[in-house]
Amino acid sequence: MRMHFFMYRENVNPSWVPQVGQKFSNLDDAWSFWVNYGGRVGFEVRKKYTNESKFDGKVTSCRFVCAKEGFRARDKRDHTTKNPRAETRTGCPVRMTLTLDRVSENYEVLDLVIVHDHVLHLPQTCHLH
Repeated sequence: MRMHFFMYRENVNPSWVPQVGQKFSNLDDAWSFWVNYGGRVGFEVRKKYTNESKFDGKVTSCRFVCAKEGFRARDKRDHTTKNPRAETRTGCPVRMTLTLDRVSENYEVLDLVIVHDHVLHLPQTCHLH
């Protein structure tokens, strides 16, 4: 029986793993990166918020999260719902927060959490999301 041993170095990450300080030229590139990362790891993604400047309309910060982040708010419209939807959110803390560097006009990863609190999907099935 042949065994392979791979040495793992903690300071070396693949280029598709986000890192604090990573820069993007625009938000579309950052979003594409987050979607790709979610697909490789095995989770769905969504945008939590986007802050825009009142002066020039540019996005100054935003947060991309796991689709299971937070909890759904209670529906105030109807208390007699016969078939309520199942709860899909688990309060997962995974997020990537970006902020605009006004000097270089780049978006930089300011805050990053990549440890999930739920089971991830197989990467082979992520294209089905």
